[in-house]
Amino acid sequence: MSTIRQQLEALEAQYLAPQAAHSAASRGRMRPEPEDPIRPVFQRDRDRVIHAKAFRRLKHKTQVFLAPTGDHYRTRLTHTLEVSQIARSIAKVLRLHEELTEAIALGHDLGHPPFGHAGERVLDRLTGGFSHYEQSLRVVDVIEHGGQGLNLTWEVRDGIARHSKGKHGLPVGAPPDARASTIEGQIARVADIIAYVNHDIDDAVRAGVLDEHDLPAEPSRLLGRTSSQRINTMVTDVVLRTIEGGLTEVRMSDAILEATLELRGFLFEAVYENPQATAEFEKASGVLGGIWEKLHQRPDPHLDAGTIEAEGLDVAIRDFMAGMTDRYAVALFQELFVPREWGA
Repeated sequence: MSTIRQQLEALEAQYLAPQAAHSAASRGRMRPEPEDPIRPVFQRDRDRVIHAKAFRRLKHKTQVFLAPTGDHYRTRLTHTLEVSQIARSIAKVLRLHEELTEAIALGHDLGHPPFGHAGERVLDRLTGGFSHYEQSLRVVDVIEHGGQGLNLTWEVRDGIARHSKGKHGLPVGAPPDARASTIEGQIARVADIIAYVNHDIDDAVRAGVLDEHDLPAEPSRLLGRTSSQRINTMVTDVVLRTIEGGLTEVRMSDAILEATLELRGFLFEAVYENPQATAEFEKASGVLGGIWEKLHQRPDPHLDAGTIEAEGLDVAIRDFMAGMTDRYAVALFQELFVPREWGA
């Protein structure tokens, strides 16, 4: 008699597009483990990411604006949820594996350090090389679950490792060795830029850093004047162009891709590297630099002794600092550098 999981896997075989990843055909986990009687492997991976401590900490990590006082600014967690929503919408329409797409989207920023991209730049300088996507893979492979990792499937790990585009990378059309091996992973990659280009505009307008009329004219004409219009235009284009290409890879039309990249370039100039938006990042850089120095002098009681022994002090500090939330980093800096007041 078949289990519920096997019945769900059989339904996948009937419903999903031929190009989709299938749970029963997964390349497996790093460590073999018994199958769940109810949940197929990608659904199980999605659940593991959601229950991870690193996922919960995203709610107190900066997306763009450091320690915003308003309730409606995005954090790294709300960004992740918006990426997941967009990615799953695309996957559903294309009859691809929704839970695989969702697991990759939810896990793509687990290794992001505090203070947003400024924090990533600081850690890159301090460590001699830091990438949040590599750290995200390390979180799910090594750090979570008391040093055992989440033991995710190869497909989810591949999608997390290849989601990042950087300042000049392409959300679609990247060389095969630079994009996810599954089309679901490629969806998570393009959903990331669709999400942040639009919600970062929204947050920048809310913060008074940007006026909607400042947006470049041609991308606004092609994509739409509002966030919902732009997201709908981008998602629709991805779906239609990917179908036209026979679902061999995720695609966008040249015009929509060019408009999307122009908006991203505009945001880097007007928002991400804007002196008003980044005014506090110099302080954040001092906070992280100070913590790095102090942890080298006195690694106890903050660092993992097993990591120090196996991989060295720098790796242990990198893991610890990348895992910090913004507010924890500030509190730790105060603990390490600010003298305590003595009571009467």
